[in-house]
Amino acid sequence: MPKSTCQNKVYENLFRTHAEPLINFIYYKSGNYSKSEDIMQDAFAKLWQECSKVSVDKAKSFLYTVAKNIFLNQVKHEKIVLKFEKRGHSQVSHESPQYLLEEAEFKEKLEKAIAALPEGQREVFLMNRIDKMKYREIAEQLNLSVKAIEKRMNKALVELRKVSRKL
Repeated sequence: MPKSTCQNKVYENLFRTHAEPLINFIYYKSGNYSKSEDIMQDAFAKLWQECSKVSVDKAKSFLYTVAKNIFLNQVKHEKIVLKFEKRGHSQVSHESPQYLLEEAEFKEKLEKAIAALPEGQREVFLMNRIDKMKYREIAEQLNLSVKAIEKRMNKALVELRKVSRKL
């Protein structure tokens, strides 16, 4: 009889194996580590609630699907919240306004450039550059070929170079 995800040891093993990669998966989509952790916890809570319906060999797929759906639902809600947050942030600093202005402009341009990349390119770029994953590892994580990962990375770098020339 196959192991059930309802068994504590099996569930704990799934958590140890998939929690951090799941956080990274959502982080690459959202850019918010704290939110990524929360979504990971919600996904594992959902797995526990549905443990009798989810076999061990389907648990990873279930977790990623649930996490992605939670993320997409939150994005819809956050579009409205972000509009109000942007209005409320006005910081004044008398130390070096020119530096602060240039830093803020650079950060904004960098975030916009990365955010403007198509989702697939952005994921591959961040997984490689932030998480230091090799193309083969990224390919396994995203269920794509190494060639597809290379192509996405190349396109992402081309786009980011175009933006950097404008700076």
